Amino acid sequence: MQRKLFRVLALIVMVATVLAGCGPKATEEVSSGPVTVTWWHISTQDPGLSDWKKMADDYMAANPNVIIEITVLENESFKTKLTTVMQSGDVPDIFQSWGGGTFNQQVDAGLLKDITADLDADGGAWRNSFAPGALGVYSYEGKNYGVPWDMGMVGFWYNKDLFAQAGIAAPPTTWTEFIDAVQKLKDAGITPISVGEGDKWPGMHVWSYLATRMCGEEGFLAAANRTGSFTDPCFVEAGKKLQELIALEPFQDGFLGATHDDMQAAFGNGKAAMELGGHWSAGAQKSNSASGEGIGEALGLFNFPAIEGGAGKVSDVIGGGNGFAIGKNAEPEAVDFVKYLTSAANQTVIAASNTGIPVVKGGEAGLADPNMKLVQQTFAAADYFQLYYDQYLPPAMGSVINDAVQGLYAGTSTPEQVCQIIEDAAKAELDK
Repeated sequence: MQRKLFRVLALIVMVATVLAGCGPKATEEVSSGPVTVTWWHISTQDPGLSDWKKMADDYMAANPNVIIEITVLENESFKTKLTTVMQSGDVPDIFQSWGGGTFNQQVDAGLLKDITADLDADGGAWRNSFAPGALGVYSYEGKNYGVPWDMGMVGFWYNKDLFAQAGIAAPPTTWTEFIDAVQKLKDAGITPISVGEGDKWPGMHVWSYLATRMCGEEGFLAAANRTGSFTDPCFVEAGKKLQELIALEPFQDGFLGATHDDMQAAFGNGKAAMELGGHWSAGAQKSNSASGEGIGEALGLFNFPAIEGGAGKVSDVIGGGNGFAIGKNAEPEAVDFVKYLTSAANQTVIAASNTGIPVVKGGEAGLADPNMKLVQQTFAAADYFQLYYDQYLPPAMGSVINDAVQGLYAGTSTPEQVCQIIEDAAKAELDK
C-alpha cells in the first residue's frame, strides 16, 4: 500500500513540476515509478565534485521518481573496484570511461548498453549536439555505448612572432609546407621545435600523428583489431617521415635527455618556434618559462599537417578525455540523466568552472581561456578522433611504442625495426 501511494504521489509531483516549466525534464520513454540510477565518477575535488552533485540534485528535483546514487572514487581505486564489479557482472548504470580498448572489451563482454537509438531519436538531436569525432571515441563497430563529456587534443603550438621573423606567413597545412617552414626557421637562426624526448612520450606523439596521417582510421583499426599489422606500409612510412624531419636537426640542444618540462620551458622562453603538445601545453609553457608568462599573445595553434597521399585528413586529431559508459542494465532514466548531463547548459557549467573542454555545441560559451577555445574549435571540426595510443591499446603496448620510437630519434633503429617491435607487442597483448 505504501509503495502504491508513493508512486501516485511521485507522479503528481512530477506532473506539477513539468507543468510549471522549471528544471530538467525527463523524456517520454522514462517511467513514473521509483527508479534508482547508480553513477560512478572520479571527480573527487571541487568544482567538479560540487558541479556533478548539483546536476544530480536538480535532475532529481525535476524527476521525483528518480534516485541517483553517486559513488565518487579516486582514479586508481575506481579502476580497481570497477574491474571487480565487472567480473561479477554487476555493472553501474553510468560510470567514468575513457573509451578505447578497455571500453571495447566491455562491449564485447556484453557489459554495456547500446544507446544508438537514443542518440538517433528526434532526428538525431542528441547525436548532432556532439563534436562527431569525440562521440566516435565511445562507439564500437558502428554502435554507441557511451558519450564524452570533455576532450582535449594534441596539436602544434607555435610562436607567431618567430614565424613572422622567419618569413612564414601562415601555419603549414601539408607535410611539404611543414618541412619548408622548418628549414626557413633554421635559416633564420631559430630552433624550429622543442621536444622532451627524455620522457619519450612527447616525441612519440610525432610518430603517432604521422601514422594517423598516413594510415587513417581504417589503417589503425585494422592493426589494432588484428586484420592488419603495425608493420603495414603506412606505419613504416610514418617512421620514414619522422626520419626526414630528424635529419633536418630541428630540435633544441640536448633534446634526447630533455624532460617534458624542459620542452615547455624552451618554447615558453621563446627559444623554439613550435612544440607538439596537448591542451595542457598553453599553461605548461607559461608556468615553465623564466618570466612565468610564457610567450603571451604570440601563442597560436595549428593541426598536425596532412601528408600528401596519406589516408588521414588534416582535421583528424589525436587526444583523449572523459566520458560516461552506460551499464548493460541501465534503465531509460539513466540514459535520460546522461542526456541531461551533456546538455549545452551543463556543458557550459563544466567549461566555466575549468573542469573540462566541452564536447557539445554551445558549451564552449563557458570557456574564458582563448587558448582552450582554440582547442575546442579544432577538435570540434574533426570527424575522426584518434584516442591516445596508450589509452586505446593495452598499457603494456604504450611503453613499448615509446621505447621503440625513441630509437628513431637516437638513430639506433630503422622505421621497419620500430614497426616490428610494436607488432611483436601487439601479437603478445592483442592476440590473446
